Amino acid sequence: MPISETAATAQPVARLIDEFAKLPGIGPKTASRLAYHLLRTPREESAALAEAILDVKERIRLCSICFNTTEADPCAICADPGRDKAICVVEEPLDVVALERTGQFKGRYHVLHGAVSPVEGIGPDKLKIQELLARVRSESPDEVIVATNLDLPGEATATYLHRLLAPLGVNVTRPASGLPAGGDLEYADEVTLGRALVGRRTL
Repeated sequence: MPISETAATAQPVARLIDEFAKLPGIGPKTASRLAYHLLRTPREESAALAEAILDVKERIRLCSICFNTTEADPCAICADPGRDKAICVVEEPLDVVALERTGQFKGRYHVLHGAVSPVEGIGPDKLKIQELLARVRSESPDEVIVATNLDLPGEATATYLHRLLAPLGVNVTRPASGLPAGGDLEYADEVTLGRALVGRRTL
């Protein structure tokens, strides 16, 4: 009688596989490969990985202004007096990284931490939308660029934000051509993303 996969895997290894499998984009096979890779590496490397994970959890927080991840509050971008008054609204912190790589945007950011998606139970109240409205009222930016993803939740969020921001008298724009429909900002290359920012359109 063949031994089952569960019986053949030691409990600590099985637990590690289960934890890896909880990460986005990691399936059971990849989780197993990562776990067995760590088994083969020197103890020092595994300890360094564990320490890095704990360090991130202990030292990284959200900026109280833009809600991007940061070690210092406010973050370096919000604290930079040389930044323009424009605010670029994105869904996730990774989008800030992608946009900064383009070198085309010199303003500040606002991270929503998601997009409106009734199917997933994510309403406007679960995003940093009220904080955005408060910023627009207090900072009076020249422009608000709504750079949410070009999928259904991203488009729904952009439409919702435009409805809230337009009465405040702010110029609301959206990145233009170059970005594929249904695509995530974090996966776009720098040139495409840069052109989309330069050619943004008014909502």
